[in-house]
Amino acid sequence: MNGIIAVSTTSVSARDGFEWWSQMVGDAVMPVAITSTYANRFRGTATAIRLADTEVSDFAFSPMTARRAAAHIRRADPEQYFLFLVHGGPIGIEQRRNNTLLTAGDMALFDTSHPLSCEFQDDGRLSHVSLLRLPRATLPLPQNRVDRLLGTALPVGTGSGSLLVSYLAGLRAEAGRCDPEELRRLGAVALALSATFLAARTDSPLPAAHDTRRQVLRVRIRAFIEANLADPGLGPAAVATHHHISVRLLHLLFRDEPETVGATIRRLRLERSRADLANPDLGHRRIGEIAERWGFRHQADYTRAFRRAYGIPPSDFRRQALPG
Repeated sequence: MNGIIAVSTTSVSARDGFEWWSQMVGDAVMPVAITSTYANRFRGTATAIRLADTEVSDFAFSPMTARRAAAHIRRADPEQYFLFLVHGGPIGIEQRRNNTLLTAGDMALFDTSHPLSCEFQDDGRLSHVSLLRLPRATLPLPQNRVDRLLGTALPVGTGSGSLLVSYLAGLRAEAGRCDPEELRRLGAVALALSATFLAARTDSPLPAAHDTRRQVLRVRIRAFIEANLADPGLGPAAVATHHHISVRLLHLLFRDEPETVGATIRRLRLERSRADLANPDLGHRRIGEIAERWGFRHQADYTRAFRRAYGIPPSDFRRQALPG
């Protein structure tokens, strides 16, 4: 089915199910530390509906406790909000000094950038939740106001709350019949409904529709750049062509950003290459190979760019990063 991924612990042995689940959650949502009294017989299934700028996921699993500490955040922070809808047993959630017990039908919000604790309580059945991923950059609301909602129960009996819950249920039921373009549009509706719902909770006005569209387009462009850094042909013209806009409009979209599109591509390539140079597992690779891996056509150009950015050539940086 288009845009739908389903996985289960049945794909591995019962002994490996808990470890497999922990890794899957870390990859699909965010790194967390998980404990469970069912570790030796853990069961879990997950289904993800991938949309253009968001994702709706459904998880059913044995009771467990999940904690996200500062060390997890330093390791990986996708900078996402998640709306969290409970279908099964009670769940205790704590974030930013808010502590709430959620039951079936309740909804809450959590953020990947703050420590988090979730206790999925054992009531004799699998825990069951749905998650709607909200990239922070696409949410047209003041972050300080949204953050006040973290770890609190959100009223879903309101007009926008009821509509959002019904929409997500319908999306989970009908996504298998949709083609990629339909899923893209349905994802845009989910983001708009979520913004409307949260705006009412924060007493924040929503920006004009065209401002929201421009913000979403910027997020798509950044994601495209991140995914294609290794392509030496990646540049403003290629980015604009892929998104069916002119180069002039591309530059206008990023006019108020700290750096141009070209500068963003160069900075990200240098950051990725610097991480590779400091990685002991890649110590056998030549500097030219690493430069080429991140889209630099000529090692001499790469060396000059690296020196301008970090003050030393890549060879010296590697020697300092990998002593011995």
